[in-house]
Amino acid sequence: MAKTLKDLRPVYVVGAGWHRYQPLSETPYVMLGLPAIRGALADAGIAWTDVESTYFGTGLLGMAAGRAMLKHLGATGRPLVHIENASASGSAAFRHACIEIAAGIADVSLVVGVDKPGVVQRAFTKTGISNLADDAIVPFTHFALLTNEYANKHGVAPEDVALVAVKNHRNGALNPHAHRQQVRTLEEILGGRPVSGTLTALQCCPVGEGAAAVIVVSEDAIKRLGIDPAHAVRVTASAASSERAGAVGAADASITKDTIAEALAQAQVGPKQIDVMELHDAFTIEELQYVEAMGICKPGEAIHLLKEGAFDIGGQCAVSPSGGLIAMGHPIGPTGVGQIGELALQLRGDAGPRQHKGAKVGLAHMVGLGAVCYVHVLQRP
Repeated sequence: MAKTLKDLRPVYVVGAGWHRYQPLSETPYVMLGLPAIRGALADAGIAWTDVESTYFGTGLLGMAAGRAMLKHLGATGRPLVHIENASASGSAAFRHACIEIAAGIADVSLVVGVDKPGVVQRAFTKTGISNLADDAIVPFTHFALLTNEYANKHGVAPEDVALVAVKNHRNGALNPHAHRQQVRTLEEILGGRPVSGTLTALQCCPVGEGAAAVIVVSEDAIKRLGIDPAHAVRVTASAASSERAGAVGAADASITKDTIAEALAQAQVGPKQIDVMELHDAFTIEELQYVEAMGICKPGEAIHLLKEGAFDIGGQCAVSPSGGLIAMGHPIGPTGVGQIGELALQLRGDAGPRQHKGAKVGLAHMVGLGAVCYVHVLQRP
């Protein structure tokens, strides 16, 4: 029978750091990543030379980007792995660092995500196999159609879905690392630049640049390096999956349902025990889909819970207190790493004005092009 993280050595997140997610600038990617790494090391209270391996998540920078950046911290000869997995690149990097620590191969691992917008040719364009739909349904049209489908099926106005953006922009305004840091009214969001259907630009995630880093360690490292135990948040589940034939309904929601169920089973917690979560809300409708897919409520009920404030900071479950992809931003490689960092702060009680009181269990979820899904559960010891 396959083992999970709970069957191996305990794994902890002890430090987190960021470079603000922001619009494309002239800042070199090296100068985005280094502050995030130094921030995570300082937060953990350890030195760069204590790090035994590095997992580098990026989707847009090209080959060997980590080498050119990490040498400015000092060439230590330790293992370096580059991971590209679309929007889930940072989440995949985090999972493999956790596996390495849990297996006892290393005691201290750095996970860093860095990206800058660029022209990237997706692999499916090179397969030599044509697809009639490739140029017909772009992502924002797909999610605009899903918005209408949800509204028609559950008897709500498509415009109500924009309330997800109201909440997440409000959260982002409290986050100094967020791409968007401005409170927006429903009228402002609906009156923004039209994108597709009822979707406007403020209901879609901005893809900019930035960096995020976390430090993953074993119990041995905490004791040996004198790391503050109050900074240690345990990773109790890591689940990953890829698309499969025969999925019913929206592919992203289907893969999410299965992967979250696996992660919750690993952590031995129920969906209603989650206090805080960071979701892949690239478009507003996704938050509603994923909350329902994980079993917090029945299909069609998420919009009503949202209106009641159940997903606010201080509500039943704080959903995307960082601002989510919609306000925090989605620079690709850093996104999944930043989610883990936000959960670590929340579970430590160090999230400042974004703090969800009494948070003990957190969940991070990312999808990569609908082909892969990663879910992690973190818990306060």
